[in-house]
Amino acid sequence: MNWYEKLNQYFPIEEMKAKEQMDVLLAERSDIYHKDEGPNHVLIYVEFDGFVFVDYLFVSKDARGQGLGKKLIDKLKSKNKPVILEVEPVQYDDTDTEKRLRFYAREEFQHATKIGYRRRSLATGKETVMEILYWSPSGADEETIYEAMVQTYRDIHKYKDKEIYGAPFAPVNETLSFKEEQKRENILEPFESPQKV
Repeated sequence: MNWYEKLNQYFPIEEMKAKEQMDVLLAERSDIYHKDEGPNHVLIYVEFDGFVFVDYLFVSKDARGQGLGKKLIDKLKSKNKPVILEVEPVQYDDTDTEKRLRFYAREEFQHATKIGYRRRSLATGKETVMEILYWSPSGADEETIYEAMVQTYRDIHKYKDKEIYGAPFAPVNETLSFKEEQKRENILEPFESPQKV
């Protein structure tokens, strides 16, 4: 099974980029778009000057609980800049989402509660609400994380979208929002250790 098939089996269709888009990004934006794969993992990430964005992180069921996910995240943290990623909100009928959030809470990620993110899939037409998690060595604020997400959406998610999908993804201002006064529920709170709270 190749790297794309592994990702495709694990991630919902609404969250998957077309293989063609990922191949184009890996070929044309190899300065910032990277693939790290091994027998038990696939990590696709973007490294900009000021932050790292995790596009996809997959660890096979056979290797879970052996510290591979932590090793991969530590590799990104060692770049000493904010690490940002998108996750689905907890779905109580899907234990994987809960395990994923527990893992990121353990790795000291924070939930960006002031950032709203709704993305429409060009594959299914379905709108998906996503949450933004981030880790920052310098205590970056949510506005900084929002600006990083705007850059990621514009330069990565929308990269050649019209040529590849036949239609563009929605513009940034219809997809991402930042509300200083907004304070949504912290989805990581149930998984944080008591001494942190």
